[in-house]
Amino acid sequence: MRAIAAVFAAVLLAAPAFAHESRPLFVEIAKDGGAVSLRAVAPPSVDAANAPSVRLGVPCTPVSERRRGARTIEADYRCESLAGVWLEIAWPAYNPSLTTIVRARLGDGETRTAILAPDETTWALPEPNSFGGVARSYFAIGVEHIAFGVDHLLFLAGLLVIAGAFRRAIVTATGFTLAHSLTLALVALDVIRVSVPAVEAVIALSIVFLAAEIARGNRRTISYRRPAVVASVFGLAHGAGFAAALSEVGLPATEKATALLFFNLGVEAGQLAIILAVFGALFALQRAQPGARAEAAPSRRLSCAFSYALGAVAAFWFIERAAAVFSV
Repeated sequence: MRAIAAVFAAVLLAAPAFAHESRPLFVEIAKDGGAVSLRAVAPPSVDAANAPSVRLGVPCTPVSERRRGARTIEADYRCESLAGVWLEIAWPAYNPSLTTIVRARLGDGETRTAILAPDETTWALPEPNSFGGVARSYFAIGVEHIAFGVDHLLFLAGLLVIAGAFRRAIVTATGFTLAHSLTLALVALDVIRVSVPAVEAVIALSIVFLAAEIARGNRRTISYRRPAVVASVFGLAHGAGFAAALSEVGLPATEKATALLFFNLGVEAGQLAIILAVFGALFALQRAQPGARAEAAPSRRLSCAFSYALGAVAAFWFIERAAAVFSV
């Protein structure tokens, strides 16, 4: 149990820095007739001196290029077709091992999205979207979002501590899944509109709430008696957060349903992998220490330490995000 608590503690200590380090390089390409614009934004974790050079290869002809600050590049090209055109990324000093998200919007209404691994510094724009290509790309985006979305991971960690047993954890995660799937679809398809800064603040507040519940340790509260209900209520906000992340990538015009479905499946696959990893470690501990129970709930002392660390990180996020709401 101490090993699991140590892992949670390590994640908490690394969370503020990791939240910034995990941001990808974002490249947006837009075509309007024969004119093509490119915009590349590197995250704050990239040194200004190591800001990448991002360009389109032949047959596109460069017209102009300019920098907006140290980490943003904007360029214009003349190009009749983007099919098969190579995107080239060059780091002047060293490759910082960042994932790259590319979104290409074509003049015919198509949007093509790709995730490039840190070692992929060239990419050929594909032919029109296919079901398989969209499914693979958006599934990977979903997995990556849950894996690097530190706030969602910490909320899930809090749920696991409160749920305790494996069966209760699965039921709780199912409630979370159903709720966030609903708002993810509604927001992504523009059925409803939400304020992204407000949603991010509520997500941070949901983690503060779980931390307070764990610190009190009152097992008569609804959080302990019905964790699936609490997970479902806050899952609505987390779903809107997933939709905000998805909006940065965009949905392909002809495969919206496919992209949305497989993004959600990717999120669920990542979430399930985390739950299985935690309980797998606990079951291994149970076998190594006969009499130990395979539960995610640590001792009272460790629970308090975990809840205070969790609450401190989440409270910082809430204050930061709430300030952003009122500054808009």
